[in-house]
This record gives sequence, C-alpha cells and structure tokens, in this order.
Amino acid sequence: MSNSKLRKVDSENRAFKSEWEHDYFFILNKDHKPQCLVCFQVLAVLKEYNLKRHYMTNHKQKFGKHSCESRKVVCDQLKKKLFQQKSLFTNETKQQEEALLASYFVTYELMKAKKALSDGELIKNCAIKMAEAFNENKVGNKFQTVPLSKQTVTRRLEDISNQISNNVKDIIANCSYFSIALDESTDVSDTNQLLIFVRAIKEDFTIFEELLKVCSLHSTTRGVDIFNAVKSAVEEFGGFEKLSSIVTDGAKSMTGTISGFVGFLRQNQITVPTLHCIIHQEALCAKSIKLSTTMATVTKITNLIRGGNRSLTHRKFLTLLEEMDSAYGDLLLHTEVRWLSRGKCLVRFFELRHEIATFLREEVTNSAELQNDLEDVEFLRNLAFLTDITQHLNVLNLQLQGKKQTICQMVGFVDSFRKKLHLFKSALDKNNLLHFPCCRKLSEEEEGLEFRDYTEIIEDLSSEFDRRFNDFESFRPDISLFSNPIHCDIESQPGHLQLELCELQCDPSLNTSQVTGIDFWKLLSPERYPLLRNWALKLCSVFASTYICETAFSSLKHVKSKNRNRLSDVVLSHILRVATSQLEVDFISLVSSFMKPQCSH
Repeated sequence: MSNSKLRKVDSENRAFKSEWEHDYFFILNKDHKPQCLVCFQVLAVLKEYNLKRHYMTNHKQKFGKHSCESRKVVCDQLKKKLFQQKSLFTNETKQQEEALLASYFVTYELMKAKKALSDGELIKNCAIKMAEAFNENKVGNKFQTVPLSKQTVTRRLEDISNQISNNVKDIIANCSYFSIALDESTDVSDTNQLLIFVRAIKEDFTIFEELLKVCSLHSTTRGVDIFNAVKSAVEEFGGFEKLSSIVTDGAKSMTGTISGFVGFLRQNQITVPTLHCIIHQEALCAKSIKLSTTMATVTKITNLIRGGNRSLTHRKFLTLLEEMDSAYGDLLLHTEVRWLSRGKCLVRFFELRHEIATFLREEVTNSAELQNDLEDVEFLRNLAFLTDITQHLNVLNLQLQGKKQTICQMVGFVDSFRKKLHLFKSALDKNNLLHFPCCRKLSEEEEGLEFRDYTEIIEDLSSEFDRRFNDFESFRPDISLFSNPIHCDIESQPGHLQLELCELQCDPSLNTSQVTGIDFWKLLSPERYPLLRNWALKLCSVFASTYICETAFSSLKHVKSKNRNRLSDVVLSHILRVATSQLEVDFISLVSSFMKPQCSH
C-alpha cells in the first residue's frame, strides 16, 4: 500500500461535541484529548465510537440509570471532582517548587557566609521556631517542607557552583581578552591549594574577576606540576588563545625560567607577559628597611606582655591602660604574613610607650634591659621613624588592594610613592618632620633630636622600589598612552595605532570629554577606532596583583579549618567558587531543571 493512502488522524480535524459530556461522561483536556470523568482515562483518538465503547464497556452499568437532569447533575459532580484533584496536584507541585527554591536560597547564603554544610538544619529549625513564636503555624508547616539536610545542601551547592562555572565559560568564550592570577598556599591538612583566578573583559569594557579553578596538589609543587594544573584548567575553559598576561606570587617554582612555571610556559610557546604581584613586591620593599633590631625589640616586649601563656600579665596591663586613660586599650601582636600588621603594631606600641615602660618597671621582673631600651633615645628615634615610614607604606598597600583595578592605576600609586620618597629625603635633609608625625612628637618631648641620618634608609628604600618594579617597566609606554591619549606623541607610539591616534586627537567630542581611564576608552566608536579599542581592552584585561587570590585564601582558611578539615577537594572547590563569585545566580532555572522536586520528609 502506498504512503499516500494511509490515514492521518491529526489531519482529520475532528471536533469534540458538547453532548458527549452527558452521553458518555467525557471532556476535552488541556492536551485536546478526550478524558473520562469517571476513571480519568485519556483516549488517544477523538472519535465518538471510541468514547461510546469506553462508556458502554466500563460505566454503563453504574450510570445508565441516570437520565436528563439527574445525568447532568452527576456529570457536573464528576467534573468538579476531577478539577479539584487537578488543583490539588497543581498546589502540591507549587509548594514543592517553593520549598526547593527556598533550599537553594539558604544554601547560597550559607556558602556566601562560609558556614558549614550541616548548618542548613539549624536554620530550618530556627525558622520553624520563629513561625511558632509569631503563631504562624501555616508558615511553620511550609518551613518544615524545605529540604536542608547536609546531603541536600551539598547537592544544591554543586548545582549552584556548576551554573556559575558554566557562566564563567560563557564569559571567557565571549570576552575580548583575559588574564590569570596564580597563588599557592598550604591548608590546615597540609594540602597545597593552587588558586587560579581569571580576569576577563568584554567589548563594552565590562570586567569580570572569577575563580577559574581550585587545584589541590597532593604531592609536589614543582614548576611542572603548576604548569600542568594551569594548562588543564585553562584548556577546560577555552584555551590560551585570548590570554593577555599572567601574574604570580613570585615564588621560585612560579618564576623559574628553566624548571619553573614560567620556563614551561616558554617551552610550550606561550609567550604572554608574566608579572610578579605588585603588592607582594611592595611588601618585600618594606622588609628591606634596615631597622630589624628595633622591630625585634618591639615584638619581644609585646610578647612579654600578652604573648603565650601570659594571661595574668596581660590582664594587669589592660587594667593599667584603663587607669591611665590611654589612647589605646591594648597592644597588637605582630603577624609577619599580614601586610598591614607591622604598621598597626608599631603605631600602638609608639603611642603606649610610656605606659609600657611603667608596666615593665612595676610588674615585670628581669626586664631591666628592655626598660633601658624604652628609655634610650636612639631606640626611640628608630621606633618613631620606623612607625612613620611603615605607616606611609601601609597607605600605599591599601591603595593597591581592591578588585578590578587596572595596571595603570596600580603603577600610578607606586609612582606616586616614589615621588613621596624623594620628598621625604629632601625634608629629612633639613630635619623637617612635617610628614613624620611620630618623629615630630618625639622631637617635641626630646629637644635637639636629629633625623637627618635616616635619609640613607630612604635612599635604599627608593633603590629597592626601582629594582623590584622593573618588570612593570615594559608596560610604561602603554600606561602613558592609556592615561593621556589626547596629548601623547603620536610618532613614538606603535605604528598600527598611529593613524587612529591622529583621528582621535582631532575628534572634537573626545577632546572636550572630561572622563578619563576606562570611561574615556568606552567612548571610542568600534567602527572608527577598532585597533585602539582592541589595544585598550587588552591592557585593561591585565591582572597586576594576586590580591583576589589572597582574599580567597582567607576564605579557604575559614572554610577548611581544624574543625572542618575533612572537606573533599571537590566540595571545597564548589564552596570557594560560590563564596568568591560576583555573578548572579538564576535560581528559577535551577528549580525548573527539576522535573519532580521532592519535599523534605
């Protein structure tokens, strides 16, 4: 038989007749299929013979006695029963979806606050108790349906993390350029954690900084191990094609040109610029100040008062400070790994130096040598100068911190501090203490103090800045052009940009613009200035510091603590991705992906 003679039911345009409701107890459902009001069975073909046969075979014996009005009443009752049942199923499904959505919300907030996965049950119990306190039993019953067990929260976390990861892949696929920041540290279980963050920039100069991957290195952390981990992560998200630069923490395993990470990059023909974190270099410059003996004495005295098992001594010191109405209520312990710790510790120590001397004299035995130091003018001079210069370095460090800063901004902060160092040297040559408040305060207490000899330390610090920030010098011409394209010397710029720069410098609308930085480059038309925009996008994509890695390590230490040291690598990665991400999560799509959401039992 030929295909043309086959009947097609869908093309016969069969219509449902209203009298079939009373005759055979059938209605037309939402799928345009005939459904029995008695047994709810749905027939495949809309044909009177099929409806009649179903009724005569299954229901005539029970409903055949009804006729006219009584049959209509029975039909209405059956329809009402069917609609109530459908409504019940619809309401139940809606409540399940709402409970599922609530579980995603709670999981997201838990991870943002870096709380334990098992805290979901605690939040649920608290919500139920609050509903009971407000006499809202219906609300409490709804809270009861929210699934928040540890296992459920773990699954919700994985869903949220996977969505963020997919969004990051889309961002990298659609971005103009991206750079990566690498840093490695050891967690509480002695596992080396390599954090890889990506900074991507889109055509409209929108910048995204997101966690690319957490790589747990359970054996060695050689350059080849780091390279393999980075290569695997980057290729998973699209490859090195759009990579503009890499910034590291400056460790030998990272910067080694033969067996280090950088060396393996070059061996694999990945020739992007590699930078040493600008904040790390600033911190190393600060450590070069030749007053380590003074800092050691400060640390020794601080530990003598409040370090170790000295709770009684510490309480006595706090009481003394309260009685003397001191400017600060306590000393701060110095932590070498914290960038701002030294400056904060020194400020407190200098302001409390008189109280400390009194306390050592009255309460601490065998401290004669330390008491002599606190009365020695040379030590006090060193302390005052070290406090002041460290505070200036702390200001620079704070300026360099923060997310989404461009390399132009950060190099500008460093250049500004270099100029300050020249100003400081010139002022100290004249014993002018305008920019050294602690030195000025000490000179008011001790007349005739000279601080000119500290110019040598300023010179050494300036030389250290020149030496350490040498790898950023290759960006100097680009930074100059980016900061002032209107008045730059066109002939000294890259050849492929010169023609567009001529047009830019003669464009009236751009010449009169008051905006600077990224906001200025956003004004450039992609059609008229394609090369300049592309050049600016590449420069703005550069990571200049590993600050974002350092903040993530703070989160990691909070998440994987000595009380939660059995977190698996996969779960830890999911938690850090959610905790550090700035992307919005589409919770509705997560709920929609569940065809049959289940309530809590």
